[in-house]
Amino acid sequence: MEYLQSHKLKGVLLAVGAFLTIFLALKSWEVVRELSSPRLDRPSLSITGEGKVFIKPDIGQVSLAVVSEAVTVADAQKKATDAINNVFESLKANGIEEKDIKTTNYNISPKYDYGRADTPAIYPAPPSGSPKIVGYTVSQNLDVKIRDLSKSGEILTAAAKAGANQIGGVSFTTEDPSSVQTEARAKAIEDANQKAQELENKLGIRLGKIIGFYESGGPYPIYREYGLGKGGDMAVSSAAPEIPVGENEVVVIVNVTYQIK
Repeated sequence: MEYLQSHKLKGVLLAVGAFLTIFLALKSWEVVRELSSPRLDRPSLSITGEGKVFIKPDIGQVSLAVVSEAVTVADAQKKATDAINNVFESLKANGIEEKDIKTTNYNISPKYDYGRADTPAIYPAPPSGSPKIVGYTVSQNLDVKIRDLSKSGEILTAAAKAGANQIGGVSFTTEDPSSVQTEARAKAIEDANQKAQELENKLGIRLGKIIGFYESGGPYPIYREYGLGKGGDMAVSSAAPEIPVGENEVVVIVNVTYQIK
């Protein structure tokens, strides 16, 4: 009898011990999770940091176009082809490689004459009759990369003389901005951390774990327009224009959300 009671008591003690072990293990896990994971039900504070880095561009990009008109499609195409081939030769002669010349558009469109009624009392005169095709316009657009920025003005002037009668969208960028963006990001995070420390002191709060992070920004190229070319109302420049490239501003903005303890 005593043996059975003693056996039962041992069983109860073992069960209680196992229960306590599981209970303590669960509590320990809750403590560890509390320390390692942020409480989303706690208040938070978002802080914005900004980092700026200035860098000298190493790549120029420009849009060139040849626009030709003629009575027939064949004549318009021939004029455009001759002009664009001259532009290609001009670019290559100035050190532009084929990989840095890309056609972005080729277009053929008719030119219409809608006719005007002989009613001088109304200006402009209303159209009369059906529109008639009186010619065709052929245009081809190129995107060109310029790697030797010191020759930018010379290259644009030569392209205009060769037959490019539309030149615009000149921009100066950095071919590989990743290292500069990394530097700007580090400055932005440092700025956010300094603001966080200031707010802790001024507001009398303690900031805990980071529960949110957002980044935006990048390099901002410089754009310019140049009226170089020949044909129409555009005049050929007799001397290469001076084209300063300046510096690009790389800006990274971060938003860091801290949990308030």
